[in-house]
Amino acid sequence: MFVKSLELSNFRNYNTLSMNFKNGTNILYGDNAQGKTNILEAVYLAGTTKSHKGSKDKDMIQLNQEESHIRMFIEKNLIVHRIDMHLKKNKPKGVAIDGIPIRKSSELFGLINLVFFSPEDLSIIKNGPSDRRRFIDFELCQLDKLYLSDLTNYNKIINQRNNLLKQIGFKPELMETLSVWDIQLCEFGRRIIKRRTQFILELNEIVYGIHKRLSGGKEELVIKYEPNVLSEDMEAKVEKQREKDVFYKQTSIGPHRDDICFTIKDIDIRKFGSQGQQRTSALSLKLAEIELVRQTIKDEPILLLDDVLSELDRNRQNYLLNSIEGIQTMITCTGLEEFVTNRFHIDKLYRVVEGSVTLENE
Repeated sequence: MFVKSLELSNFRNYNTLSMNFKNGTNILYGDNAQGKTNILEAVYLAGTTKSHKGSKDKDMIQLNQEESHIRMFIEKNLIVHRIDMHLKKNKPKGVAIDGIPIRKSSELFGLINLVFFSPEDLSIIKNGPSDRRRFIDFELCQLDKLYLSDLTNYNKIINQRNNLLKQIGFKPELMETLSVWDIQLCEFGRRIIKRRTQFILELNEIVYGIHKRLSGGKEELVIKYEPNVLSEDMEAKVEKQREKDVFYKQTSIGPHRDDICFTIKDIDIRKFGSQGQQRTSALSLKLAEIELVRQTIKDEPILLLDDVLSELDRNRQNYLLNSIEGIQTMITCTGLEEFVTNRFHIDKLYRVVEGSVTLENE
């Protein structure tokens, strides 16, 4: 699969934009704050309905405009598909596949598989648990429509339950209705815990070998799933924490509080690892993600590299680039360093200046 073209209207700093891509290496270069990342964001958004940064629709619409449009053509199994996305300031986004509107974002997931890699990802080890949960959820939602459905339902239940917890303070009689939400919380929570457990097991099998090679055979990375509660204990724990939840007006038990731990020689590198260990582990995690997608979909994902190469030393650059041969890659960078121009054939080279994109090779 690969992205053939992208068209933007009133998106971020682009009034209009039309670009074609090759099924190979596509490089966008230019100074910072010119709009390079916005292009990758649009590709990711069109493929997943989500911004990799978690931005709201209204924040991606150009200033002083009420709506924005994205059109992306992709080729998969020799068939070309068109994805149209209509962002609106005060209404839910509209999405159509091959001209047919879809009702749920889950209908888009699986059509295209994207892996976004930014400098922020290199800090995932030392950042808070929410970043690591987002990593799990973004990938699983692309690979597993059932997980996407379960997670969507679970998040709705959490919101409804939290709203009810706030209301109970004013209307204590509503306490009787809490059990209705508790039952659903546990039902969907157990499904999420089960799938996340499986995902981390699969990821571990891949990341072990990658990290050992990246560290020159010196380190063995192990990823451990840290669920907030075991699935078999969830009902009892939720019931036990009811009074506390009512007092604090929020749900304290469930997979929305999960985390994952990274250890080297049984040392938790989230807290005690060096910056080098944390960054190498983050790179290993991203490369394992690419390989897991390959194995799951029996095809190559599309890789979006947002100014990552400048954050890596030569050895890690080489390892990353050797690992992505044969994948359509979109790379942003500030300049065409000797390493970039000599390292591989550039199929498409674009220069980005203040929202204006110029093709520099044919």
